Amino acid sequence: MPIISELFIYPVKSCAGIALNEARLLATGLEYDRYWMAVDAEGAMLTQRAHPRMALIKVEIAGHDLVIRAPGMSELRTPLDAARLGAPARVATKVWRDDAYGLDTGEACAAWFSDFLGMPVRLLRFDPERERIVDPVYTQSVGGATTYFADGFPLLVIGQASLDDLNTRLNAKGAPSIPIDRFRPNIVLTGLDAYEEDYVETLGMDGTQPTEARVELRLVKLCARCPMPTIDQAKGERDPEWPNEPSDTLSVYRANPRRNGAVTFGNNAVVTSGAGTWLRVGQELEAEIGFGD
Repeated sequence: MPIISELFIYPVKSCAGIALNEARLLATGLEYDRYWMAVDAEGAMLTQRAHPRMALIKVEIAGHDLVIRAPGMSELRTPLDAARLGAPARVATKVWRDDAYGLDTGEACAAWFSDFLGMPVRLLRFDPERERIVDPVYTQSVGGATTYFADGFPLLVIGQASLDDLNTRLNAKGAPSIPIDRFRPNIVLTGLDAYEEDYVETLGMDGTQPTEARVELRLVKLCARCPMPTIDQAKGERDPEWPNEPSDTLSVYRANPRRNGAVTFGNNAVVTSGAGTWLRVGQELEAEIGFGD
């Protein structure tokens, strides 16, 4: 039976994540996950793919604020509640090809991110009065799934055994093991065989409190991997000795015919029920496995 072994949120898209013992599940994913996003002067999203130093930006939820820190920078705070921004400018932006809607967090945030990244940057908070609909091609049986500034889906699920298998392959060629943070999952599971999450159709759990609804997550799309897992999250750069790992190793055995040959690792999920329920490390989940097309 799958067990939640780790939970992560990434409040600012493409910046460092936060490991949690418990997290509140919302229809859009875990609370505070990808609520913020840095954009350039034209309003285009910024990610580690082009700006690997973003990995060095650490965040913390403290009281009513998101606290942001980075090497050589003073501490920055921005409110968790969008209402505390006052009367922010509304900004239309995109996450890949999807329309998304942000609130400008102000000049202090813009100056901080611009200074650290060495270019004009604004920090947006997702506008809570707007919705971003998940691609209906993958959610027809669910309908109306939403997310914020995540690449495409509310949740990414990865099995620990899959990472263990990858690290065994890396070690066999002399490359170092890599941590799970390279893949930026929200939910890490033990109790599955390597890559068994590819075939999980649903994950379910009864609420642990009388007021909590039953949780059901539907896994809808295998996660095609870009080069971002090659970036060491602790250093904000690639390993000079192994700059293309783990991509090189994954390309040998993870080209997936279910995704037209794309290299996949992990499975994207949407929330079909249980919004408001808390997920906790150590909880057991029921998995429905399917091996159809």
